[in-house]
Amino acid sequence: MHGTAKKFLKDTWDTLWNPSKVKNIFEKSGTHRKWQGFLWILPSFLGVMAFYLLPYADVVRRSFLGAVDNSFVGLANYRMIVENTAFLLAVKNTLRFTVFCIPLLIITALVCAVILYRSKYGGFIKSAFLMPMALPAVSVALVWRLLFHSQGLLNYWLSHLGVEGKDWMNGSYAFWILVISYIWKNLGYDIVLWMAGLAGISENIYEAAKVDGAGEWQCFWKITLPNLKPSLYTITVLSFLNSFKVFREAYLVAGDYPHESIYMMQHLFNNWFRSFSFDKMAAAAVSESVILLGLILLLQKAWDSGKEQ
Repeated sequence: MHGTAKKFLKDTWDTLWNPSKVKNIFEKSGTHRKWQGFLWILPSFLGVMAFYLLPYADVVRRSFLGAVDNSFVGLANYRMIVENTAFLLAVKNTLRFTVFCIPLLIITALVCAVILYRSKYGGFIKSAFLMPMALPAVSVALVWRLLFHSQGLLNYWLSHLGVEGKDWMNGSYAFWILVISYIWKNLGYDIVLWMAGLAGISENIYEAAKVDGAGEWQCFWKITLPNLKPSLYTITVLSFLNSFKVFREAYLVAGDYPHESIYMMQHLFNNWFRSFSFDKMAAAAVSESVILLGLILLLQKAWDSGKEQ
């Protein structure tokens, strides 16, 4: 009995250190095809698990605990942030920013993409549009601060024209400056996505339509837009997610306590982190992620219903 067990352990050890034998075992059992795809994605899955899913699960856990003694407090943290005026202001500004920016960015990028796609210099100009994405957020924030500071370049140029300067970042203009900076930074990315969708439309369809007497405007409405629907969903979701990443620019440009029109979630989280309000931070982070997921699911449902029609 002892010899049989010893032989079994030796055969198992030799098999594990012999890749060809392992492959033969999987091929004979018919499971190698089933597990092959899983093994390919396993390293990425482990990375996502270690750096995203597990930390997020810990944040969810902390959202139900007290900040000092880690005692279970139930939904008290969520009630606390709902009653917090700073949180409500940050949510309102973020939603307002998204509602204004997303349609404006998508429409502007589509118009630019259609023009560039038919231009022989489209490739070069497209690369120029992508330059803002290659710049670090700190550099972008520094440029906007130099331009729109009360003693910045814009007021300097206006003074030479006889126009009185303004404190751009501490007034109602601050919100629109943030909108312009977001569109400036993300326009090139959306243009590339739109042009990829335009490249998938066969030129034969346009030629057949023009033979039948269709004009440029009719081709755009009847051919281009319907064939760009798959790209529209992708671009909308990515633009929506990117709109929640504009906090860095707002924080770097305006500091800890900016004008109330651009008080975003980044300011809120930084101020809470400074005061060690980890319970409120966790509850706010979970609430934000749930809202994002819900909006994306609603968008997907509306997209699927539109395709069925």
